[in-house]
Amino acid sequence: MPRRTPPAALNWRRSPKAHSADINAAVAAARAAQPAWEAAGGPARARILYAIARLLQKHARLFAVLETLDNGKPIREARDADIPLAQRHFYYHAGLAQLFPATSRAYGVCGQIIPWNFPLLMLAWKVAPALAAGNTVVLKPAEYTPLTALLFAEVCQQAGVPAGVVNIVTGDGDTGAALVAADVDKIAFTGSTDVGRIIRRATAGTGKALTLELGGKSPFIVFDDADLDSAVEGVVDSIWFNQGQVCCAGSRLLLHEPIADRFILKLKARMATLRMGDPLDKSVDIGAIVHPTQLARIRDMVGANTAGTTHTAPCPLPDGGSFFPPTLITGLSPSDALMQHEIFGPVLVSTTFRTPAEAVELANNTRYGLAASVWSENINTALTIAPQLAAGVIWVNGANMLDAAAPFGGIRESGFGREGGPEGLAAYTRPTEAPAPQRTSPPAPQPEVSGIDRTAKLYIGGKQARPDSGYSIAVHDTGGTLAGHVGAGSRKDLRNAVEAMNAAKGWATTSGHARAQVLYFLAENLSARAGEFAALIDRFGGAGQAEVEDSLNALFTAAAWADKFDGRVAGVPFGGLSLVLRTPVGKIAAICPDDAGLLAPITLLGGALTLGNRITLVVPPRLSLIATALYQVLDTSDVPAGTVNIITANPHEIAPHMAAHHDIDAAWAFDPALAPGVEEESARNLKRTWTGAFTPDMTRVLDAASAVKTIWVPFGL
Repeated sequence: MPRRTPPAALNWRRSPKAHSADINAAVAAARAAQPAWEAAGGPARARILYAIARLLQKHARLFAVLETLDNGKPIREARDADIPLAQRHFYYHAGLAQLFPATSRAYGVCGQIIPWNFPLLMLAWKVAPALAAGNTVVLKPAEYTPLTALLFAEVCQQAGVPAGVVNIVTGDGDTGAALVAADVDKIAFTGSTDVGRIIRRATAGTGKALTLELGGKSPFIVFDDADLDSAVEGVVDSIWFNQGQVCCAGSRLLLHEPIADRFILKLKARMATLRMGDPLDKSVDIGAIVHPTQLARIRDMVGANTAGTTHTAPCPLPDGGSFFPPTLITGLSPSDALMQHEIFGPVLVSTTFRTPAEAVELANNTRYGLAASVWSENINTALTIAPQLAAGVIWVNGANMLDAAAPFGGIRESGFGREGGPEGLAAYTRPTEAPAPQRTSPPAPQPEVSGIDRTAKLYIGGKQARPDSGYSIAVHDTGGTLAGHVGAGSRKDLRNAVEAMNAAKGWATTSGHARAQVLYFLAENLSARAGEFAALIDRFGGAGQAEVEDSLNALFTAAAWADKFDGRVAGVPFGGLSLVLRTPVGKIAAICPDDAGLLAPITLLGGALTLGNRITLVVPPRLSLIATALYQVLDTSDVPAGTVNIITANPHEIAPHMAAHHDIDAAWAFDPALAPGVEEESARNLKRTWTGAFTPDMTRVLDAASAVKTIWVPFGL
């Protein structure tokens, strides 16, 4: 494939395009090398990672020059930001490898696809944790920027990386598609949301683990009490760093009305001082766009805009090459295209707000959720606003601060999974599956069956509700006797449950202590009816007494975690702290397995409620009478209406609607037959999924029910 150097737009080199046979050979080499690499142990891997970090330091100048030639970014940015941070990731993960738990397991072979905006840094983000955990990798750099990845392959040879542990394949989108389809155990992708959606569909039902770090339209919020001069510099670092080709760039400027005009004047004055030119010139602020195709995309998007007022920095464009001047567009409304769509260029769009509540509403009015920046000299304002922002990374009085110890990643259509810190390492370790408990208990006395027909309804919004279909489903016990009827839930009932979950959003703001009290009360009331539930479970072929005890234990475990599953403080080498918080995913829909009629619903709802989520349980008909018996327990346990909803339904009918619903944040399904459809349909809004066999492991539920939010705050300055 022909390659261009962005500063001059000259064809000056070629790189090979890998095809399926090349991908398969690389995967086979990685597969053959993986067992020995994992068996070598964490300390042995730590030494290799340390050697890589040292070699990156030794060859830092060469890597910086290659990065600039390949990408077009100013040499100052490559030298002072990209290359040192890549080194930092290998140093940090050498430490994690040294401390790697002997009980943890690697996934195996990881396929990794990285973008062109930070070629070496994105390589480090993915390769370092994968190797630290004992995986082998097949990495595909972006078609525009393969040079530093190929030089990194030489570094691996010098560092003593065993053959087959690291494999680099170059190519275009077809090469990436072949890697996604190959026999790998995990795919890690950083790139556009549209391609991320394609990969989510391509991996659906394959059992491949997946992490996606996708696009963003990050808000940059400036309050009237902010240090305006510092905030202006923050804007420059946020949107014009790397020519705006940054997924977490603060591309939406939200200004408090009292200072909006003054701030814009200051910003325009600063734009007049920006220098654009040859990226190899150390005095240049703005380099070249990576490729003429990307330049044309930026021009088309800006050219099509007719709203607001456009201001362009008065810096002359160099002759030749792919250059676009720093641009500011003010006076836009939230619905304008440039306020909603990622431009991925040096273009800043702006609007104003009147109140803090309006600032939050404007900031969250996007399909993305990658990053945000808040500027205020009032710490109360900053720390009140930051947790309300729908983003995975939030900076207070700063922008684009990154470190290996602090997890990075998004929510919504900015993807899922984290890179950096122990959370990023966990994404490359295979969850240990706890064996399903073998329950035995003496049969409980069977309850007397009344001759009066009683059809169990659905449970939505804290009330029993008739199914919208008007139909019911007959339920038979293990002896074939008709045990009763339950409502036949449909997608309309699911929609009603989502509305009930939306109405219960206040649950997320309750304290961990308050949530624990509700869970303890739920356990208390379930215990009071233990005999009734045990008998019902026995009737449907279970071990009633043992399952009730397991369910009570699950509730107590969930309650115990409610005020303890709370994140950490990351030590970062900057003048600040990085707070790594565990936040609720939001609204969860879960299809329960049909082999644990009480334990599965209790474990899932317990783990969801622990963190402040709201959950709708879809219960298959076979054991549905056990779940419907929970209605009265929920009613008497102070569980707020709408936080738990129960729908009895045919899972195969409701699963596609659950996975495709745009107002559901996570979809769980524990029937292998449902996994492909749920994962494929989830690509519509890239909601998180959890599929596979159900095990009553509360820590697994808590991980699936939580999202990591990283908040950077000034400290000790």
